[in-house]
Amino acid sequence: METAIKTHGLTVSYGVNMALWNVSTQIPAQQISAIIGPNGAGKSTLLKAILGMVPTLSGEIEVTGAGGTAAKQHQFLASQIGYVPQRNSVDWDFPITVLDLVLMGTYGRLKWFQRPGEKERADAYAALTEVQMQEFAGRQIGQLSGGQQQRVFLARAFVQQASIYLLDEPFAGVDATTEKMIVDILHGLRDAGKTVSLVHHDLTTVSRYFDHVILLNKQLVASGPTRSTFTSEHIQATYGVHGMQIGGFSEDATDA
Repeated sequence: METAIKTHGLTVSYGVNMALWNVSTQIPAQQISAIIGPNGAGKSTLLKAILGMVPTLSGEIEVTGAGGTAAKQHQFLASQIGYVPQRNSVDWDFPITVLDLVLMGTYGRLKWFQRPGEKERADAYAALTEVQMQEFAGRQIGQLSGGQQQRVFLARAFVQQASIYLLDEPFAGVDATTEKMIVDILHGLRDAGKTVSLVHHDLTTVSRYFDHVILLNKQLVASGPTRSTFTSEHIQATYGVHGMQIGGFSEDATDA
């Protein structure tokens, strides 16, 4: 199995609060994987550490293909990793249209001071069409519903034409129709040879949606193929007995 991203002894702290401790795991290439764990387990922090958005105390992060100088590594991450943040971390009052937001996904493949041109606008519109949001291209982002906002951020990630996609709770606050659309799109990316990894909460869908799982509670509990790793034993070790129904694979908390 090829690996897209590896962490070795990764430790991250927010002041005195330990977010991740000595996490060594991997995200397999050309598969779709879930990062699973209770509230405050460090799931979002893991994605942000990979992207260089939070400082690390110790450990290493290896992204396949991101070698060379620091500048080259930064350029690789900007162009080859598509990121969808949590919706609650976005300023939805910012005066930007849907199309302009998606156009931002093309910046990583432009030269310094180069502005998006007709090709980039066409790519952005095509990405909006992919998520059935082309009719909202001129609308301000705050005027969208939660599910529509999520679709737009997915389009921004897709227009990057990246090789790796990292998504932080893409199904939060969306309806069943939008969730099915997102799942189908993500599976299509995987089938096209892309690597997809996302923070996920609904344990009832894990076996159907994902090839690989990472179970996390500040420390790594287990990581591997869903069939052999997503077990009651590992789930109980991740969540404990409180707030967890092992038989129904239900969860009562969300991650920050």
